[in-house]
Amino acid sequence: VQLQASGGGSVQAGDSLLLSCAASGQTFSSYAMAWFRQAPGKERERVAAISWSGNNKYYADSVKGRFTISRDNAKNMVFLQMNSLKSEDTAVYYCAAGLIMASVKSYDIWGQGTLVTVSS
Repeated sequence: VQLQASGGGSVQAGDSLLLSCAASGQTFSSYAMAWFRQAPGKERERVAAISWSGNNKYYADSVKGRFTISRDNAKNMVFLQMNSLKSEDTAVYYCAAGLIMASVKSYDIWGQGTLVTVSS
């Protein structure tokens, strides 16, 4: 599987953005998918994850209620809808694939990052 993230940009606080991650390869539906982010000077953190079926989801407390992760296995796509953006959401966002949704260490396939900048 290869991953390509897109959709980042510069927005104002309170705005919304939709990040997309396109996957190539026939085994996409076998993988759990996640979005990670890394802000300048900070460690990378997982913000959302979704199981291979889409039935199970995880959100970091910092984004719960504002971000929604979804996937379309027929189109090999995963999305991150980000609403009510805050300046602290500014980061490079990465999509990643792994075999175990709950295990951060299992995400071993990474796309390139897409930059999200939120100005207050």
